[in-house]
Amino acid sequence: MFGETSAFSGFSVDDLDAARRFYGETLGLRVEEEGEGDMRMLLLTLAGGARIFVYPKENHTPATFTILNFEVDDIDGAVDELTGRGVTLERYPEFEADEKGITRAEGGPAIAWFTDPAGNVLSVLQEQG
Repeated sequence: MFGETSAFSGFSVDDLDAARRFYGETLGLRVEEEGEGDMRMLLLTLAGGARIFVYPKENHTPATFTILNFEVDDIDGAVDELTGRGVTLERYPEFEADEKGITRAEGGPAIAWFTDPAGNVLSVLQEQG
């Protein structure tokens, strides 16, 4: 039914200006702002052209799951760049992480989690092989 229909994902934040700076300046994504006043929203454009709708929500609750995963060829380099830009990596007790905060579980991808200013969880990951 929707196999030929374009689609996009979206998530909320509690501070649209902080989100614009984080996704645009810190992560280097193309960020467009649309609307005015209470109707402002962001459109993030990912590599390959996928777009994500980011909207302000007064009673925002951060997602407790990973909302966006960035696949990279060099996770160590990506983590170094993120931390160099002031991003703090999340460490979860159920996953053993190395000194950089990267989880390298056998049979799965190497992955490091971090949050945006609204507390939403994101990750960088690299397929191990």
